[in-house]
Amino acid sequence: MSTMLEVAKKAGVSKATVSRVLSGKGYVSEATKEQVYKAIEEAGYRPNLLARNLATNKSECIGLVVTNTLYHGSYFSEILSQAAKKLEDNGRQLILVDGKHSAQEEREAIQFLLDLRCDAVIIYPRFLTIDEMDLIIEQHKKPIMVVNRKLRKNQSHCVFCDHKGSSFQATKYLIERGHRDIAFITGSMDSPTAIERLSGYKEALNQYDIGVNEDLIAQGKWTPASGVAAVETLLARKNKISAILASNDEMAVGAMKQLNDLGISVPHEISIIGFDNIPTAPYLSPALTSIKDPVSDMISEVINRLISMLDGGYLSKENVFTSDLLARNSVIDGPFKDK
Repeated sequence: MSTMLEVAKKAGVSKATVSRVLSGKGYVSEATKEQVYKAIEEAGYRPNLLARNLATNKSECIGLVVTNTLYHGSYFSEILSQAAKKLEDNGRQLILVDGKHSAQEEREAIQFLLDLRCDAVIIYPRFLTIDEMDLIIEQHKKPIMVVNRKLRKNQSHCVFCDHKGSSFQATKYLIERGHRDIAFITGSMDSPTAIERLSGYKEALNQYDIGVNEDLIAQGKWTPASGVAAVETLLARKNKISAILASNDEMAVGAMKQLNDLGISVPHEISIIGFDNIPTAPYLSPALTSIKDPVSDMISEVINRLISMLDGGYLSKENVFTSDLLARNSVIDGPFKDK
């Protein structure tokens, strides 16, 4: 592999001049630049990025830590594609690291990105507590932003979706459509999102004086298969059900399939709502009513805030993002409509 010194000799300039051409800092005449670029091409020289990062303490890269439980489906795809595009538009690259299966592994992933000299880090946490994330932010000079969790101390370093509020609105929508016997399929209960969505469902029932029937709650694991299993569990309990709210669309799809296989019509016998608005939701039969989280807006805001921290500028204080309910054919009026 050729060195910068070899490029300098081939171009007939100093090593410092080659460095200025590569960094874009300091004056170099256009003629000299052309000589250097020609020498680089002839020599097949590639800059040592690690050495450059160590020298400048900048990499033009932003790290993203995501647990591998999100490595499937449209939700993760939207996070990744939006982050990559937004960073590319700002002249930076995205480095993705797996947060794996524990808080310790999430901490190690963050430290790995900082050791790589990433200019900033985005965390989409699953296991780290709010207090732990506040401490991590305070311990490091590099900007760190947290997605989908509300921090106590460093609120300018987080954006989050009101999952409890969106679940409340979805349950309220079913109640106002005349449903009272509303079942709920949770996500994995080690997930803060799952906990908040269950809380919103319960709060809506209590606010409308319906009360919470624990037999109408079944645990899921975010997958279509767990939606199938949850329907089996709910039906085995022999309670009346006129609607099901599933904590994501994939479980809603599994629930719809199982109900259809059992000869139970959706939505004429049981209405269904999901979350995340997966790309296939409008094309199912019936088309799936879904709650769309503003994933792209949140990631865009996170990157805007990081760029402001790195380059200077206005730092937005918009932390809370709300979801939209997209009404489709999987919900019809229930037995208590207009009663």
